[in-house]
This record gives sequence, C-alpha cells and structure tokens, in this order.
Amino acid sequence: MTRRSCTLYAVGVICSTLLVVGIGLVVSQVFRTFMHNRLKKEIVLVEGSRVFESWKSPPPPVYMEYFFFNMTNVNEFLVSGAKPVVKQIGPYTYREYRSKDNVSMVENGEKVSAYNTKTFVFLREKSVGDPTVDNITTVNIPAWAVMNELKGSFWKASVASVMMNSVGSDLFTTRTVDELLWGYEDPLLTGIASLKTVEKVFGLMYKKNGTNNGEFVYHTGEQNYMDYGHVETWKGQRQLDFWTSNQSNSINGSDGSAFHPFLDKNERIYIFSPDLCRSIHMEFEKDVEVKGIPAYRFTPPRSVLASKEENPANEGFCVTPKECLGTGLLKVSPCRKGAPVVASFPHFYLGEEKYVAAIEGMSPKREHHQTYLDLNPTTGVIVRANKRAQINILLNRMPGFPKTRNLNEIIFPVMFINETVVIDDASAARVHKLLLIVTLVSNFPLLIVGLGAIMLAIFIILLYRAHKQKTSNEEDTSYSAVSDKEKEDPQNGTYIGLTAKSEPQE
Repeated sequence: MTRRSCTLYAVGVICSTLLVVGIGLVVSQVFRTFMHNRLKKEIVLVEGSRVFESWKSPPPPVYMEYFFFNMTNVNEFLVSGAKPVVKQIGPYTYREYRSKDNVSMVENGEKVSAYNTKTFVFLREKSVGDPTVDNITTVNIPAWAVMNELKGSFWKASVASVMMNSVGSDLFTTRTVDELLWGYEDPLLTGIASLKTVEKVFGLMYKKNGTNNGEFVYHTGEQNYMDYGHVETWKGQRQLDFWTSNQSNSINGSDGSAFHPFLDKNERIYIFSPDLCRSIHMEFEKDVEVKGIPAYRFTPPRSVLASKEENPANEGFCVTPKECLGTGLLKVSPCRKGAPVVASFPHFYLGEEKYVAAIEGMSPKREHHQTYLDLNPTTGVIVRANKRAQINILLNRMPGFPKTRNLNEIIFPVMFINETVVIDDASAARVHKLLLIVTLVSNFPLLIVGLGAIMLAIFIILLYRAHKQKTSNEEDTSYSAVSDKEKEDPQNGTYIGLTAKSEPQE
C-alpha cells in the first residue's frame, strides 16, 4: 500500500469516526444534559453555591420611585360633585438596599429561612424636588380608615364625626411628601388613641425603612430545580387567611428575587407579594436583550386583576360578595387593618375604562405603567425589572358622616411606585462568561460534527485527486494502432509520393 493510499484511508476513517461520534452525541444530548445538570447543582440556595452570596446581598442597585397625584379641585369635588382633577408629581427617588438577614438552613438543609430587610436612601439628583418641602393635597387616609371602620354603627359614627370636626380632620389633607411616605402624627388618630389602642402615626411607608416584613422559608432547589427560591412559608404560614378561597390564599412561587434556571416560554411564573397580600402570575410576552444578555420578558396579564365575571378564579379576592370591584382593581383592606385601600397598576393600566374616565389626569400607557421581569432563560437571573403598583382609596357616601353626603363611589389614586433594577456590569460579565461556557460545552458535539464535515471535504478532495492522477498515468502508458498504409510503408512511415517518369522527346 502506497503512502498516498494510507493517507486516504486514514482520512476516511477519521472523518467517519468524527461524524458518527458527533451525530451520536448530538442525538443523545450527553454534553447538554451534563451542563444542565451541572447548572442545576450550582444554582441552589446553599453555602458555597454560585448564587448564594448574590441572593443574600444583591449587587445591582435597586431604585424606588414614588409618584403622587396632587388634587387640584377639592372644594368643587366635595361640594358640587365635580370630577376630581389630579396632577402627577414625581419621581421622588430612593436607593433601595436589600439584604437577607438571619439566614439559616432548616429542615436538614433542605430549606433556608431569612428576613428581607429594606433600607431607603433619598437621591436628590434623581428626584423632582425636596420631599421635606414639597406639599401634596390628597385623600386623608386616616380619616377614611376611621369612617370605614365605624360606618356600621350610627352612634359610633356620629361620635367620630364630632371628633373629626373638633380636631379639624377633613376628607382631604395637604402634607409634605416626606410626611405622606414616612409618617406624621395624625390628630384624629391621636384622639381615638385615648379610647382604643391605635397607632397615632400614619405614613404610606411608615415603619418600612430598615425593617423587614416577616420570616420567609424558601426551597433551596436541591431536591427539584423547579422549586428554586420558592416560598414555603411566610410568617410561619403555608396559606394566607385574608381571602375567601383556598386558591386565593395560596402562597405560590418566589418572592420575586430568585427564579429557577431553564425557563420555558410556555410556563407561568408565580410571585408572592406581601404588599399585595397575595400571589400573582406572569406570562411570557417577548424576547429582549439587556447588555448583550438574551432574556424572556414576563408580564402579569389582565386576568390577574380581572373581575370575577372575566376570571371566576378571582372571586376569592372579593372581601364580601358586595365588595367585589371590577377589572384592574384589588381591594386589600383585609390586610390593611380594614382601611379602604385598593391596589391597581399605575393610571389604572389594564383596568376598566370607567376608572380612568372618572379621574381627570389619568393616562395609562404600557411603556410607563407595565410591570415586567426580564429573565435570562438559561440561568433564571433577573437582568432587568420594573415593578409598578398604585395605591388608591375607595371613596363613597358614609352613613353618619355628613361630609360625605355629596359623594358617589369613586376609586381615588393617591400614589404609585416604580421599583426598578438593571443588572450591573460586573454581574453581566459573569453571566456572559457562564453562558459562553454553557454554549461551548453544550455545543461541543456540533464542533465534532463540524470537524468531521471538514475531514469529509478533505477526504473527497483527496479521493478526487487520486482518481485524477490515476487517469493521467493510464493515458501516459497507452498507445494507438497505426493505419494500414503505415504498415505497408517500406520507408517506415516516410512515404513520399513520386510523379511518373516521362518519355524523352525526340
């Protein structure tokens, strides 16, 4: 066997081996399965894992923006029943520092408990004004909370009405942004405190700076990666007790800080929110990219806050059969000490048009008022998020309170929040590196197939050249038969025609 034949044979063997092995690995998904299993073991809430420290102290900066609705026609609204006119003022922006405190492994390391502590620091450069100076005219929430609690008793309501007049507590109040957020001593609550035990100070974020909202117990994800970060209990409870059905009281999904890897576009993501006193779900909307990282955008659909007529599953969120609001609203008074607080998306986005039309100054826009999560599908890492929610107060006529006699039921907006986060550059670089490793390892069989294809091309070229060379050699060593005339030629191929000799003339 010649050297050329050996080379051709070797290339053929190598090429066929690479193709067979590569295709076999692609079909069997060995490397992909290996990489996925590796990630599932790394993305768990245990000491030393790839994500544990960043889960305890998230590195990307979180910003909390507060937007208030300033009421500009209080007298016309209360006296003549004019449509409320509001003007949005904001944002007042705070840097939100999050940390998981008192972290400890429980149930033999299968779960982990922690307290979610939040601290807020005001950022003047990202705000429209000074919260200690800027005034907002809005609903007097303490007064409405007291009226709502006492409306069932005419005598108690009458006493409370007299007390409101004596302390100068009106249906609307003007306070600074700082007071509305972090608290002020309300004269009506102070007066009632002498009769029953109530908090004298009111603020939308009162006692929420530097504090936590109770103990969470999470699944680590070691037993099942799909349970990674899911809430097992909150304040020791597996179920809530605010609502009227087991489905509504269920604690589902994570707390919004962790999501399992290998997300699917067809799945629903569940998030438990203590602020909303319930779990909500989100669905895939579209593919996006953040700092070069591919992500799936998940958003809450209209059905989350749909009326019981649109979504019968939401009937359990009705406080009573008579206290069931329309699409886009959720009355959260059961977990707000009976205060007539109603949650919605900003500007009643995804809500019924009648709520938007009832307030002059509402203008729902998807790009400004939608809540969404952008998650990298491979790792489950949050690369960008916007959590948006609005606080409203249900205003209506209250028996025993003459000041409300001219009112019809209306959902009045107080403020909305926009909690934002975008992955920082250092974390993005780590995600890029991890995704590169996953891609290379998962696609290693394709590299083998590609190399096999290259070797196949080389084999075909060598085979063609060998065939061409063989043909050329055969042409060099062959000959053709001579003609019959050449065989009879005595001059051996130098036949020359001669003319006949002529006779000499005399």
